[in-house]
Amino acid sequence: MLENVWFNIEYGMNHVLDINAYDHVLFLIVLTVPYIFKDWKRVLLLVSTFTLGHTLSLVLAAYNVVRVNGALIEFLIPITILVVALFNVFTAGKGAQKGKVGMLFISTLFFGLIHGLGFAREFHMLAGQTDNILFLLIEFALGIEIAQVIIVFVVLFLGFLMQTLFRFSKRDWIMVISAIVVGLVIPMILNSDFLA
Repeated sequence: MLENVWFNIEYGMNHVLDINAYDHVLFLIVLTVPYIFKDWKRVLLLVSTFTLGHTLSLVLAAYNVVRVNGALIEFLIPITILVVALFNVFTAGKGAQKGKVGMLFISTLFFGLIHGLGFAREFHMLAGQTDNILFLLIEFALGIEIAQVIIVFVVLFLGFLMQTLFRFSKRDWIMVISAIVVGLVIPMILNSDFLA
């Protein structure tokens, strides 16, 4: 029983940290880069919003409530990353991230929903091997959350180093990292099967 719990948590962590599916990491980078350590509560709320959207999609897929075109989902995932990266570029240094509810929370929830649908087929097969889908969802979501907290900590720590030791301005740090991510996601969009 405990082995199954750890397997599901580890599966969720590997889902986020998979080097071959780095879109998740790219989204977390552009989501986190505008913040510093003292904003940790807000960042944690953002990544939990993602997990909520992701889990909701898996629930809908596990119970066959929704079925979507896989090519469309694989196209939309880098689009959501691009939107947040461009938002960072255009708002860097303007304090736009201070709003209580805004585009970041909506796009984070949307990304969670979309990304969850992208994983739905694989999760559906995993769910077919258990009698208790609810526990599987909770354990998997916990794994996702743990991996996201690790990535967020790394991004915040690198931001701290770059801004403190290397004297990058916060605006420049946001602009450079977001621009790199834009450069990485544009080929993902252009090479998607949806556009083929």
